[in-house]
Amino acid sequence: MDWCDDPNSKCIFWLNGMAGTGKSTISRTVAQDLAEKKRLAASFFFTRGNKDISHSRMFFTTIAAQLANSLPVLRPFISDAIDNNPGIIKRGLREQWRQLILNPLMNAPTQSIQLIVVIDALDECDSMEDIQLILLLLAEAKDLETVRIKIFLTSRPEIPIFDGFRQLSGEAYQDFILHNIPLDIVNADISTFFVQKLSSLKTKHGLGTPWPDEGVIEQLVERAAGLFIYAATTLRFIQDDIDGPEEQLSLILTAPKSPRSATKHLDGIYTTLLQHSVLGKRGDDQECEQECEQLAGRFRQVVGSLVVMFNIMPARNLAQLLQMPPKTVSRTLGSLRSVLNVPENESQPVRLFHLSFRDFLQDSQRCRDPRFQIDEKETHTRLFRKCMQHISQLQENICDLWGPGVLITEIPSDTIQRSLPPHVQYACRYWLDHWRLGNPMEEDIKTIRQFLEQHFLHWLEGLSLIGEVSNGVHMIRTLEEILSVSCNAY
Repeated sequence: MDWCDDPNSKCIFWLNGMAGTGKSTISRTVAQDLAEKKRLAASFFFTRGNKDISHSRMFFTTIAAQLANSLPVLRPFISDAIDNNPGIIKRGLREQWRQLILNPLMNAPTQSIQLIVVIDALDECDSMEDIQLILLLLAEAKDLETVRIKIFLTSRPEIPIFDGFRQLSGEAYQDFILHNIPLDIVNADISTFFVQKLSSLKTKHGLGTPWPDEGVIEQLVERAAGLFIYAATTLRFIQDDIDGPEEQLSLILTAPKSPRSATKHLDGIYTTLLQHSVLGKRGDDQECEQECEQLAGRFRQVVGSLVVMFNIMPARNLAQLLQMPPKTVSRTLGSLRSVLNVPENESQPVRLFHLSFRDFLQDSQRCRDPRFQIDEKETHTRLFRKCMQHISQLQENICDLWGPGVLITEIPSDTIQRSLPPHVQYACRYWLDHWRLGNPMEEDIKTIRQFLEQHFLHWLEGLSLIGEVSNGVHMIRTLEEILSVSCNAY
């Protein structure tokens, strides 16, 4: 906040830190505080696996739209830029930045207030090249004179982002490494968090005093090892009504510690909650072992899909995509509310609380229980085959239109949603991405060829109805490149 208030501070403030250290919480808090003070120019929170905010295509257009709202003096300049460049939404990042943001800021009347743009989790943008270009373009804001815009940015300390900042002059940015804060300061904050939250839980459940005692709080803080995500996940697990807070807390404290690593305690809490929430208290006899494997397999199928999918969706649509009973998917997800945000409103998408859970499941060195390990390539291949099954059922005139040449704008949106439900839309858009990242096999190539021979035009019709024809063109080009190599291999 001192950086925000200092008129002479550098243009970009880069807050970087390892997963789970609290970057997103800080950025949300900063954005909320600035919004209350009418100083938030715009914000963009990247989230991997969420269609519109996992890539950069809508980044500068979103920032420009918010700038027009937060600083009305910019509106005519941004409006003129759109009028003069009607195809700007499809232009490159550099052109969008200069036409929609930089030029309007340079030409607008002088303003006395400094406004802040908040950008969270830049490392979750799916293109490293775009990340570096975004940093170079944002740094150009340091030369603005009429309207001062500064950027608060968070990310993990990944090499492509370090390289991006190395290309900037030292005058453009300052940084702060969150995980370098002395551990005793972080531990004091985590202790405060546990004391306050568990005290509220004790009151809610009418538990006796003392619960938990100081020794328990100290153990929890020690296990957190400076990671706020451990504290948040632990609290959600304790709050889960499976066995009551006392027994849930006991499970955490008696769980074996993970092998020594930077994330050992976080890995331990993830392992404990999976074993308890997915498998429950089943015994060791052969019948229970078979049931446990069945439950673990269902977990890998449902949660594994969430982990690798390119866009989030509600549980009922996920069930349709996977061709599983909705109740089975709901039960699987509902038992994992400690790590998954499962909305009560069934029309809202399910999402991971934190990217560290995805990292854990995909790393066999961290997830030591093989029943919960997610094989990324195998999961992509399985999703590709599910997508193929759905789009191979497409037929001519999907929406039963009344004649050729009908404009998309003339078709009611509910008609499109009814004829192309979300899981089919997902299959149309992402089948190739799943095949490309999976384990391509000769039988899958035959399936693709058969699909193109029988349903190519039906698929293009589906893409046109959901506004994705341009992506379809890119998909065909990519497919042609892949097949030219794959066919030689077979």
